[in-house]
Amino acid sequence: MSDEDEGPLVKKSRIFYGSLEEKERERLSRETAGTGKLKDGVKAGIAAGNINISSGESMDLEERVSERQSEVLAEFERRRRARQITVSTDDAEVKACLRALGEPIIIFGEGPAERRERLRNILSVVGPDALKKSKKDDDKSKRSQEERQETWYHEGPNTLKEARLWLAKYSLPRAMKRLEAARAHKEIPESTRTVKQQELHKNLRNLNNFCSQIGDDRPISFCQFSPNSKMLVTASWSGLCKLWSIPDCTLVRTLRGHSTNVGAISFHPQATLSLEDSDVNMVSCAVDGSVKLWSMDSDEPVADIEGHSARVARVTWHPSGRFLGTTCYDDSWRLWDLEAQEEILHQEGHSKGVHDLHFHPDGSLAGTGGLDSFGRIWDLRTGRCVMFLEGHLKEIYSINFSPNGFNVATGSGDNTVKVWDLRRRRCIYTIPAHQNLVSSVCFQPTDGHFLVSGAYDNTAKVWTHPGWSPLKTLAGHEGKVMGVDMSPDGQLIATCSYDRTFKLWMSE
Repeated sequence: MSDEDEGPLVKKSRIFYGSLEEKERERLSRETAGTGKLKDGVKAGIAAGNINISSGESMDLEERVSERQSEVLAEFERRRRARQITVSTDDAEVKACLRALGEPIIIFGEGPAERRERLRNILSVVGPDALKKSKKDDDKSKRSQEERQETWYHEGPNTLKEARLWLAKYSLPRAMKRLEAARAHKEIPESTRTVKQQELHKNLRNLNNFCSQIGDDRPISFCQFSPNSKMLVTASWSGLCKLWSIPDCTLVRTLRGHSTNVGAISFHPQATLSLEDSDVNMVSCAVDGSVKLWSMDSDEPVADIEGHSARVARVTWHPSGRFLGTTCYDDSWRLWDLEAQEEILHQEGHSKGVHDLHFHPDGSLAGTGGLDSFGRIWDLRTGRCVMFLEGHLKEIYSINFSPNGFNVATGSGDNTVKVWDLRRRRCIYTIPAHQNLVSSVCFQPTDGHFLVSGAYDNTAKVWTHPGWSPLKTLAGHEGKVMGVDMSPDGQLIATCSYDRTFKLWMSE
């Protein structure tokens, strides 16, 4: 661009900067000339004997002059570089650059124009490459942080390899049967399916409190039906677990063994069906990290599972009955092989404690929900995390697979229930379910045609599937609903509460 093409403002700025440099050079030459005359005068005074230098001390004026000259020239060079540096006019970007350089982003009384000039002066000293280097360091630190957050794997024992092979052989035939049943259900005419669904919804709207029983002196934290739907087991903060007959709710046995709050107790998949009463039929866990195995004919534990150093929140049987899953507040969950009588998997992956665990009906997957507000779906046959459930704003307290094999529900401290689709690998619906944290979610165990959620707003609610519209609110507890469960035959719903009672709900 020629000088004629430049605007008057550019010409004035050039004249201004040019005049400043000329004045500075003139001042420098005057100081140099004056210093030269002073130096000659000092030499003449020494020669005439008028200046005494007997002490040997002298001041080298040449060094002081050269130092002054270098400072002035460096200042000239810095100003020249500053004029050549381009600084963004976006004040937010200017602040980001100052932050990246470790400088204060705002100084009292400073406006955007002064801030831009300050950034320009800083860059003229440290160089524009310093900003690029700081950005590269930030990117590198972000990448390293992301790498640290990735799930890592290490080689396990041979027993784990054998268990993975066994799980693959166990789950694949079950998956084939489930898919065949789904195809057969799809062949049923739409009208017939609609009529059945309407009948089901009508029955659910008529749910009423069938039985209410005081279960303990302390809050009841968990309840579960037996596989034959004729018994219910409850866990309490008193450390006691109790076995009740259904539907008359009479106490059958009190299981004594824990000395602190019991978090959960679970029936073996074949308990009350094919297992003997003397076999291991139940397992429970407590806040002190203890896990105990129970039979049906004794009120003392059969055995203990040791190895947890922190609170064990949930304990769940694998559908095969061979494996046992436990979740721990040491940010991990574990898989135990009861045939080999050892821990075969200690799986990390959550950044905070793991609260709930549920196995896929085929036995191929495990879902975990953590206090880090994330859920994970693990493939037990390979050990990989196949799906990351991200979306909840607070802790996940419950996770449950649907019998259809591809839906997962999670209940969270953000008062919502999210429904996930394993096929689409994403959340398909968020239910604004309750007024307080959701403590438990459970699909209908037979067909998964509805979902029940329990929460700390003292209620449990029934939701349609699909559609997720509310069908019935189960109100009656005077305290937080700590857990919900449905009988395997689909006839009863159980809720247990902080008010020390459990209730049975049945359609009229």
